[in-house]
Amino acid sequence: MSTSNFKLSACLEEHEDDVRAVAFPHQKLVISASRDATVREWKLLDPEPPRYDCSITSHGSSFVNAVAFCPPIKRYPDGLIISGGKDTIIQVREPGREPDKDAEALLLGHAHNVCALDVSQDGTYVVSGSWDSSARVWKVGKWECDAILEGHQGSVWAVLAYDKETIITGCADQIIRIYTPTGKFLHNIKGSTDVVRALCRVSPKHPSEADFASAGNDGVIRLWRLNGKQVGELHGHGSFIYSLTSLSTGELVSSGEDRTVRIWSNNECTQTITHPAISVWGVAACSENGDIVTGASDKKVRVFSRVKERQAAQEAIQTFEDSVKGSSIPKQQVGDVQKETLPGPEFLHQKSGTKEGQVIMIKEDDGSVGAYQWSQSSQSWMSVGTVVDAVGSSGKKTDYLGKDYDYVFDVDIEDGKPPLKLPYNLSQNPYESATKFIQDNELPMTYLDQVANFITSNTQGATLGQSSQAPVGSDPYGMESRYRPGEPTTSAPTSSLPTSRPKVLPQTSYLSIKTANLQTIRKKIEELNVQLDNEGHRDAVLNTAQLADLEAMITPLEQSLAGTYSGNNALKSGVDLVMQMVASWPAGQQLPALDLLRLLTAATSAAAAYRSSDGGTFIDVLEASKVLEDPDRPNNIMLAVRAFSNLFETPEGRTLADESFDKIHVLVKSSANNSNRNLTIAVTTLYVNYAVLYTPSSCPSEQRPTDRALTLMDDLSSIIRKAVDSEAVYRGLVAAGTLLHVGEELQMAAKEIYDLDGALRKAEQTVKEPRIKGVIGEIRGLLKGSE
Repeated sequence: MSTSNFKLSACLEEHEDDVRAVAFPHQKLVISASRDATVREWKLLDPEPPRYDCSITSHGSSFVNAVAFCPPIKRYPDGLIISGGKDTIIQVREPGREPDKDAEALLLGHAHNVCALDVSQDGTYVVSGSWDSSARVWKVGKWECDAILEGHQGSVWAVLAYDKETIITGCADQIIRIYTPTGKFLHNIKGSTDVVRALCRVSPKHPSEADFASAGNDGVIRLWRLNGKQVGELHGHGSFIYSLTSLSTGELVSSGEDRTVRIWSNNECTQTITHPAISVWGVAACSENGDIVTGASDKKVRVFSRVKERQAAQEAIQTFEDSVKGSSIPKQQVGDVQKETLPGPEFLHQKSGTKEGQVIMIKEDDGSVGAYQWSQSSQSWMSVGTVVDAVGSSGKKTDYLGKDYDYVFDVDIEDGKPPLKLPYNLSQNPYESATKFIQDNELPMTYLDQVANFITSNTQGATLGQSSQAPVGSDPYGMESRYRPGEPTTSAPTSSLPTSRPKVLPQTSYLSIKTANLQTIRKKIEELNVQLDNEGHRDAVLNTAQLADLEAMITPLEQSLAGTYSGNNALKSGVDLVMQMVASWPAGQQLPALDLLRLLTAATSAAAAYRSSDGGTFIDVLEASKVLEDPDRPNNIMLAVRAFSNLFETPEGRTLADESFDKIHVLVKSSANNSNRNLTIAVTTLYVNYAVLYTPSSCPSEQRPTDRALTLMDDLSSIIRKAVDSEAVYRGLVAAGTLLHVGEELQMAAKEIYDLDGALRKAEQTVKEPRIKGVIGEIRGLLKGSE
């Protein structure tokens, strides 16, 4: 067995949010999934020093929690990438396939967030776990649910396709369950003292003779035989354990909320790799060479190797170690620190540690408190950060159910009932605390983002070392919201989550969707341009000057979206360039150009002012290119509709949207009841903006186009009746409710012609959320007032 330590091999930076899951299928490929809604492939270009190329495999609308790799089989010689997350859909894609191309399969069935995935070693079946308290088995190639593994009393956080005859699940109810792939329940394994979050096979080389290992919120790794006998425990982690994997050497590898990855040989921790992050969400091992990969809350993917030739240059390794030393550790994460009683720096040279990963506090010469971790291999203390007081903490603990917490919030969920208690320590991850609160109180998982944002708001972003600024152009209705460590909500902190919500009708502000990674879009356009050249599309290929225009507009576009750029020349050239791509590039290559277009319509009046050689607007160009008539490319349609929605960000854009209402409506109407949730949300967002445009506060009564408002109400009544996605229903309701303020004629037509009340009843049955109930109540009040 190798005794050398793992060292950094590569640090991979492209993700825009927490890296939630990783896979390491072979030594030339790493796969990562993130809360930035992407799954990415990292292909090894050069082995010494390691250098990787990143490409996006899939890009959704909400965060991705789980990823797995199906090994190559006859039908899929390159294997398959399988991912799942908040949107409840499991995507199956071939490696290297463009994200705008159709997936090999979309697996539908889970009712809530998909949080766990695994594939059998022979590549015959996939098993998934979800917050809906079930696990499902899917036959590879058949792509239908073969079996539902029932009986769980909480979220299924971990699944393990152990062999052809055995599936193991780990649940929030603290129980491990054993099933067959046909869905037959075999037996329970009890013994965990908290939520079970991770499972992995144990190598036959492990001296315990265990079959598998489990870990979870109690910070303990337990070793089990399949018959339920526990044969070992591994202690060392200081908080939740999120992920487990095993090496061919017989060693185990774990990662968790204490910022560390730990290597376990026999029953001892032999190496601790601290990360400059709050959470190390995932760890995976490469079976070919024994390297490991991690994904963390600092948005980075990191590869580590024991082999010197595969390790990064010393400068990169030093940068990583310095980032760990420079990280801030909330005092609450290390317990009560009495600074005056701590030893000084001389202790580090006088005393050795007792075990790998042991952490001590040292009072530095400048009065600060440093955290040091013992490295058994180097026989030395390594700096792992500075302990600081967390913002917003009084230092006083509050007792709740026998435990001490930094905060215990009263949360009002329902009028007339006592508030629920939400305990929280600043060392905890707000997202995890929110999840536990929701599960403990049997609340809808749709509250997740609201509760997590409530925590960060009321603790003033007390998880340290992260940006406190909200992302540029975040969506006010939360379509793109997700937990971001340390980011407070933009609203003032409150003491509860009241369901006696403030009225939302009429909507008075325009909605836009402006978040994007512009450098990634630019890179993709350059790649596609080379591809077009190779395929002989000479007329469509961008020349050197046009590529320079593309690069020149990225920074001004970023600044304009952030409200810090006042110029227009670079963006005007950018609009001309993007419209050329939309008009001349094949449909399969249009996606990044359309993505730029929807950003430009929000950022500059030049988009609304654009005129083609024959005098047409950009809307005319989209119509001529038939972007909105291609049902096989719903993402293209979605981005085009978002471009229409973002027009309302500028006065010139609003004028164009108003003048072009009939044309835009014809182009968009066929997509209003599409089964693609992102497209339906884009359409309802556009309708919200038109509704705002036609309300009394925006449009004088003599100019108010009642006929257009009636047209929108007709569409919206249908959308509200047929949509199943909660966000699409909500936006449709807000748009319809806002239109009712146009006048009595609209209110009468809504009742007597479009049967809006019938649509409301259907929506109540489809989506049972407090915000839906609230806005429906407002709409009924308006309809009743017109009687």
